[in-house]
Amino acid sequence: MADGIMSKAATMEIPINSNGNTGTLPEDDGLEQAAKLQWRLDEKVGSCRGARDLQQVMVSGPNLNETSIVSGGYGGTAEGIIPTGSIKGPSMHHSSSSSSMTAEDGGRGVAVEKLETVKKWGLNTYKCTKQMISERFGRGSRTVDLELEAQIELLRDTKRKYENVLRLSRALTNHFYNMVQTQHALGDTFADLSQKSPELRDEFGYNAETQKLLCKNGETLLGAINFFVSSINTLVNKTMEDTLMTIKMYENARLEYDAYRSDLEELSLGPRDAAAVARIDAAQQHCQVQKDKYERLRSDVTIKLKFLEENKVKVMHKQLLLFHNAISAYFAGNQEQLEQTLKQFSIKLKPPGADKPSWLEEQ
Repeated sequence: MADGIMSKAATMEIPINSNGNTGTLPEDDGLEQAAKLQWRLDEKVGSCRGARDLQQVMVSGPNLNETSIVSGGYGGTAEGIIPTGSIKGPSMHHSSSSSSMTAEDGGRGVAVEKLETVKKWGLNTYKCTKQMISERFGRGSRTVDLELEAQIELLRDTKRKYENVLRLSRALTNHFYNMVQTQHALGDTFADLSQKSPELRDEFGYNAETQKLLCKNGETLLGAINFFVSSINTLVNKTMEDTLMTIKMYENARLEYDAYRSDLEELSLGPRDAAAVARIDAAQQHCQVQKDKYERLRSDVTIKLKFLEENKVKVMHKQLLLFHNAISAYFAGNQEQLEQTLKQFSIKLKPPGADKPSWLEEQ
């Protein structure tokens, strides 16, 4: 129909008068109506094509950042073009909000976990402090293993005595080292005087040789005493200290067990409603956990005390024999026996000046 109207309008003749103005014909109104009808049809066709293009774009799924939406009719101006990169879909908002919610939930979970840990620590500290005060004032009951307590007290007394032996042995080492240094200096002085005093050369020479021999034997005895001190230090400050650390853990476990046990006894004397029964069940579970921990550490302490006693006897037997033989050989003037004692216990002496830095290290 549109093609027929256009062909008709194209074949119509427009008369021109003598002044060059177009005349008014009856067909003018029909031509104007035909032009308006053609414009409306073109607009509808453009709208249909735009809808089909938009549907095709949505189906094919192009890159949204590189497409644009045309507002208005088909063939509109560029003023109606809106870049789709500036349009944020609901999925983008949902993804960002969900990620932020996940981060908030994670942070909230960590905070709750820390809060629960602090709460448990505070409750446990309160119970243990209450139990400790009750024991000191004689109002609370205390779990006691008489045999184990006696062994622990004996170990602490033994450690104090061995610390005294270690202190005195170190003092002996320092004093004897000073004496050896004095003998060395005195021997050098006698040797120098024997060279400068011809009338007393032999007398100064004898004394110089004697002091040098005493100095040599003294250095050998110092090696034996240092080995004795090192072994006692290891026994006291490492082996015994390790056992005492286990004993401290055992005593803390005993205090916690008594605290939870006393709490369970107090709850058992109260009313037996539903809430109280639930609290009693929870207290029984906590008490059983602390009891298992206490018994495990008590077993560890018993085993360590046994091995410590065996190790102490073995070490002290060797060290006391070394100390006796070395001291006896030195003051008897038996250099051969003194050296044999060091070989027996596999003690190697450092050569003179071994502790001094070399000339290259001093530069």
